[in-house]
Amino acid sequence: MTEPVSMPHNQRRSTCPFRPGAELAALHQDPALPRVPVPNSQLGEVEAVLVTREEDARAVLSDVRFEVGFAFEPDGTGPRSVMNQPGVLLNYDGEEHTRFRRMHAGVFSMKRIRTLSGVIEQTVEEHLDALEKAGPGSDLITTFAEPLPLMVICELLGAPLADRAAILARSSVASSVDTTLEVQQDNFAAMIDYMAELVAAHRRDPGDNILGDIVRKHGATLSDDELVGMGLDILVAGHGTLSGMIGLSVLTLLTHPRQLAALRDDDALSGGAVEELLRLLAVAPPLIRRASADVSVGGQEIRAGEYVVVSTLMAGHGAALPSPAGELDLWRKPVPHLAFGYGRHQCVGQQLARLELRLALPALLRRFPGLRLAVPVEDIEYRTESLVFGVRSLPVTW
Repeated sequence: MTEPVSMPHNQRRSTCPFRPGAELAALHQDPALPRVPVPNSQLGEVEAVLVTREEDARAVLSDVRFEVGFAFEPDGTGPRSVMNQPGVLLNYDGEEHTRFRRMHAGVFSMKRIRTLSGVIEQTVEEHLDALEKAGPGSDLITTFAEPLPLMVICELLGAPLADRAAILARSSVASSVDTTLEVQQDNFAAMIDYMAELVAAHRRDPGDNILGDIVRKHGATLSDDELVGMGLDILVAGHGTLSGMIGLSVLTLLTHPRQLAALRDDDALSGGAVEELLRLLAVAPPLIRRASADVSVGGQEIRAGEYVVVSTLMAGHGAALPSPAGELDLWRKPVPHLAFGYGRHQCVGQQLARLELRLALPALLRRFPGLRLAVPVEDIEYRTESLVFGVRSLPVTW
């Protein structure tokens, strides 16, 4: 068994993968803002100010003096990486960020997302069929949690289904912090080459999908390099995080059988349940910012040039709620959370993620009403080397 502990901002208790570990909880209680080492395959290990209190987190994420585009080289010099690629939203602040974000938001509108419901429902049923065919003892991650969002991403990009294995492999490397910069650069170069082929195909004939919409609406004002970056944004953000969320959500529900049964049997519960799981599990990549000026947070000074990492896990668990914030409560009235970030860099694809979770989780539980773990919970392996926290393998039976 691997301990469910990842980076300092995301440390989990060994006996419960959604509760903050003792060290993180202690740092949260300390009135000082500690400085912790944060591994990063692009920057190397950096020292960052750890922000754990919800009010401080919102202050950081809404303050324009905390920037995200701290590695971008707009003249195109230097090896390409996810932090040095035109078109990737997290490489921009200010007016350029606003311009690219409007393009993303336009194609991720609620109207456009609703049109994907049928495709997602069909994809969910196909993967439930595959899980049933694989039989009891199958790994839910490889049969359901990973391929489901990947197939949706292929649909959004207009990517051939035959390419999904290679896309999955590259996405996994891109989200790992346990690789060298050279490995990341080689992997990213392959991702760029692949996305450039998709962009070229959409330039010739824009497909009926999200990437095709971007080309159709904005292709005249965007370079191929920028379109490649926007496509990579969709691929990386839309797969790993959702895969991790599905796997950890199922594990959490399996250890709370009464609430699992309620979600399985009551369609009206799905929306609030998804919000509660998003808040509680906080699987998303670290929210790292760098101060462009001296800034006071929680009464303490953060110097210009210092990095800040926000613990969305601890912020959600430390929130002031009527019932204990650290306990799963699917009947809890949905409360604002930081699972998709906050402020101007809040995730533009969050409504798609919500839709996938609302459709996938109840459908899984209804198809397999006797779903349960096939191994002791103590034997579950976690992805401790990934930017996205999650379950490495989840053998289930029914």
